[in-house]
Amino acid sequence: MVNEREDSGLDVSVHEDVGLDGLKVMVIDDSKTIRRTAEILLKNAGCEVIVAGDGFEALSKIADHRPDIIFIDIMMPRLDGYQTTALIKRNSQFSSTPVIMLSSKDGLFDRARGRVVGCEEYLTKPFTKEDLLGAIHRCVIGAAKPPSTGA
Repeated sequence: MVNEREDSGLDVSVHEDVGLDGLKVMVIDDSKTIRRTAEILLKNAGCEVIVAGDGFEALSKIADHRPDIIFIDIMMPRLDGYQTTALIKRNSQFSSTPVIMLSSKDGLFDRARGRVVGCEEYLTKPFTKEDLLGAIHRCVIGAAKPPSTGA
């Protein structure tokens, strides 16, 4: 039996990344362009995406949506990424939620400061689809798999 849509030349692949369907991902960035880009890339991979324009907006949405992973910009008005991450990690309900820092800076100091407040990884902008999905696989999918016994 042949799929008619396949014969028409339309792309019938639902999602390239099996295992991401329904995964809740929050993207926090004051740049509408960055939020929209990440949202499109992640939705195309099957993720449910929640966006926020700053740390305050994010904190109000986290409790309602309970994301599986959070991508957060460092430089934002009002409440920056370091402060927001520290608040997320201090909350016992969300302390185990992986937080990935996003920044246009790639300095050792910025990476170290991110680790101090509890982020799991650090991605430099501009990021690619592979960067985002790789972080999800390492921090959520990989972390959920039981360790191999090596037998």
